Amino acid sequence: LQQRLNKLGKTLGIASLIICAIIFLIGMLQGKEAIDMFMTAVSLAVAVIPEGLAAVSTIVLAIGVQRMVKKHAIVKKLPAVETLGSTSVICSDKTGTLTKNQMTVQKLFYNNKVVNIEEIDTNIENEELEKLVNISMLCNDTKIGENKQLTGDPTETALIDMGFKLDFTPAVFDQMPRVEEVPFDSERKLMTTVHKVNDSQYMVYTKGGVDELLARCSKYQINGETKENLEEYKKTIDGFNDQMAENALRVLAMAYKQIDHMPSKEEMKTIEKDLIYIGMVGMIDPPREEAKVAVAKCKSAGIKTVMITGDHLQTAKAIAKELGILKRGDLAIDGETLERMSQHELEQNIMDYSVFARVSPEHKVRIVKAFQSTGAVVAMTGDGVNDAPALKNADIGIAMGKGGTDVAKNAADMILLDDNFVTIVDAVKQGRNIFDNIKKAIHFLIATNIGEIVTIFVGLLLGVKSPLLAVQLLWVNLVTDSLPAIALGLEPPEKDIMNRPPRDSRKSIFADGLMGKIVVEGFMIGMFTILAFFIGNRYYGIEVARTMAFISLGMLELIHSFNVKSEESIFKVGLFENKYLVGAFLLGTVLQLGIVFVPTLAEIFKLTQLNTTQWLITIAISIAPIIIVELQKKFNELKFGKVVYDYKTRQEV
Repeated sequence: LQQRLNKLGKTLGIASLIICAIIFLIGMLQGKEAIDMFMTAVSLAVAVIPEGLAAVSTIVLAIGVQRMVKKHAIVKKLPAVETLGSTSVICSDKTGTLTKNQMTVQKLFYNNKVVNIEEIDTNIENEELEKLVNISMLCNDTKIGENKQLTGDPTETALIDMGFKLDFTPAVFDQMPRVEEVPFDSERKLMTTVHKVNDSQYMVYTKGGVDELLARCSKYQINGETKENLEEYKKTIDGFNDQMAENALRVLAMAYKQIDHMPSKEEMKTIEKDLIYIGMVGMIDPPREEAKVAVAKCKSAGIKTVMITGDHLQTAKAIAKELGILKRGDLAIDGETLERMSQHELEQNIMDYSVFARVSPEHKVRIVKAFQSTGAVVAMTGDGVNDAPALKNADIGIAMGKGGTDVAKNAADMILLDDNFVTIVDAVKQGRNIFDNIKKAIHFLIATNIGEIVTIFVGLLLGVKSPLLAVQLLWVNLVTDSLPAIALGLEPPEKDIMNRPPRDSRKSIFADGLMGKIVVEGFMIGMFTILAFFIGNRYYGIEVARTMAFISLGMLELIHSFNVKSEESIFKVGLFENKYLVGAFLLGTVLQLGIVFVPTLAEIFKLTQLNTTQWLITIAISIAPIIIVELQKKFNELKFGKVVYDYKTRQEV
């Protein structure tokens, strides 16, 4: 947007100098006074430049940022608001963004069977269950407050809560204090803690992703026996893992080993090996209901929603289907398969993928670049230190405000205060509205400025006296160039704003026929002003003619602001829902007419009082454009109907 506005300013600057020179030369060739022609030419050059545009764009962006804060989104850079409006792909994290981030353990797998947590009889002692719950509670960073109040990562608090449901008490923490640890890492997908039982017995507890943890195990325990044929048993484990994942459960595996001494720092580097697999925990993180609605909104807006998660592929697919992200024909892929795929191959097929599971932060960068290679404008969410490169590479980097690291927030363009996918969609809507409004302001300013050029230029070509004096021209420009343009910048979003395709960021601001429309409307305003001048000049004299032209031009421009407010009929969208535009129109009208009715001002601006007939002619001319533009909008509606956007082919149909 900044680049386009700079280019527009440069073009208009050059155009104003050329117009200024041409009008001055034509006037001189017609034998008019040099000083009068110089004043008129310079006044017109001033009129050509929409000096209100810089203020409009900054004010609109700033107000957009303010509105987004109310919707729980902090935008760090003003231009990012406009980029949001062009977003065509949103790559969103699953946990907490698309889901509620309220984990609850539903099922446990141990002793070769899956058991619902409600069906477990806590009165019957079971060694495998005890070990599974001990690992879940002790290999855990949750803080336990008064009345068992839990604070920490939702996955870990769910494991502690499971322990409490199964009658395991906080006393277990005192009996087996933690003496060493290997913190969770997004690449390893594992966490390990070491606990002291007595001077000659230490327990190593590890939890993490099923595949990652099994790779560190050499044995497994079942019904009190430790067995070594793990490779054979892995098929059984994988089958139960898939079964839980297909039910949208997030699955964590647990393993342990016993050692006879406190491990050294060097031993801790390789502590996660020769573990004994004990079982798995399946927990549900229900999808946000509002996220389902937001995904549907994205689809109708031509925006592809992509889920990126560290969860098992089957879990991700189950949630994605429930949310409407994974439709028939869409593909899902895991990090391992992605690793084997070349970047070129990924780019060729990227629009077919809607789910990426078990991905690393490095994969996120590849995904962003692959989508960008199709010309898509990509928004990417992230919360960890390792997500910073992906956030930087994305067109819009979105950090999580609740659980995000400072590094992620610094790398991002926008921060979600509520970590909610709906907030991203609201921000896209706001971004689209902002660009629409700046476009409307440009449309209005240039159309009205062309109207002023046509008025003077046609008057000169016809060889009559100038329809407007320099001071009159400057006044009209002053009244109509600022307040209505700013008011258009504050238009509420149009009803169909999220039913349109994303704007192609490579397109000109005047694409899709806007430039032609601006020229035609500007010519219309100019010719109606000339008509008012010619009627006045023919029947009432030059002073009345200039007064009629002055009032007509000002009112034509003020009324035209209502034409610009929507592509639909103003009677459909409503005349009064933008109170700022109504206020700007009323204030502009009072100023424009006041200058005629106040004798001192009328004398300064060389204006005269009009009689009833002259007023009726002027009013009729002033409102004529609204009738013409309304007819043109009706014709377009009948001719073109509605446009639907296919985000896979990136075509309007």
